[in-house]
Amino acid sequence: MGKARIKLVGLNPKELEGVCQQIIEIVNTTGVEKRGPIPLPTRKLRVPTRRTPCGDGSDTYEAWEMRVHKRVIEVAGDERTLRQIMRVKVPDTVHIEISLH
Repeated sequence: MGKARIKLVGLNPKELEGVCQQIIEIVNTTGVEKRGPIPLPTRKLRVPTRRTPCGDGSDTYEAWEMRVHKRVIEVAGDERTLRQIMRVKVPDTVHIEISLH
């Protein structure tokens, strides 16, 4: 019996935590060994833009920022548990990746 590593990536931390909670509930009800959710470092993507589109005036900039949140959950590779995890409703903003080790 191997391990399944579930990697969750999303822009909205509330939706990401909601999916994590659903997975944790499934794992707890089946009684399978788990680790996580382990928060990985948040990636901050910044884009500086000029405030004036025409180029006149002083050089004032705005910084737009997008944060990418990540979580990892490791679950013992029980087939019944993984089938239930595959049925979890995942929002469009959350990307899920399951790899078996």
